Amino acid sequence: MTPVHFTFSSAFILGLMGLAFHRTHLLSALLCLEGMMLSLFIALSLWTLQLDSTSFTTSPMLLLAFSACEASAGLGLLVATARTHGSDRLQSLNLLQC
Repeated sequence: MTPVHFTFSSAFILGLMGLAFHRTHLLSALLCLEGMMLSLFIALSLWTLQLDSTSFTTSPMLLLAFSACEASAGLGLLVATARTHGSDRLQSLNLLQC
């Protein structure tokens, strides 16, 4: 495994571990998701550059578009929960009360 692949895979794993183990605020969960998507975007971009194929060049842009949609939906949910519940703490959210 090259150092570049190790760097991006460890960045993805750190984002995943942050998402799994540090679940106090919704904003921190969204930041972990964005870190994971950023590492996937850079790794996919480097992979398409290494292949020198024109058929895979749109893949990073498509991933970036989905990442932007995910971020906007997450921020919309963050604003909605902050308005209804008063904070973004994940422990105050209860699916049975919705």
